[in-house]
Amino acid sequence: MTPNQVIKKPLLTEKSNILYHDQNQVVLVVNKKANKHQIKESVEQSFAVKVQDVRTINVQGKKKRLGRNMGKRSDIKKAIVQLEEGSKIDYFEGA
Repeated sequence: MTPNQVIKKPLLTEKSNILYHDQNQVVLVVNKKANKHQIKESVEQSFAVKVQDVRTINVQGKKKRLGRNMGKRSDIKKAIVQLEEGSKIDYFEGA
């Protein structure tokens, strides 16, 4: 898999912003088939940073109702990437 196929998008929430500023961790939505080694290599190539650790979480999609029809949101895989000390990603720094 190429780095563009592994990393789908960053997950920007209040909790992920706190993790980034306090503990230097980045939360990303990744391909469900990607493993930790592929995620680490993709982040290092895409953002030119050093990765210390990768943790992954499989999140089941919630069931939602629209009128009398039931549906389901897509399942996603999240990766919490611990960056080495001194490494920063400009995308998360803001303008």
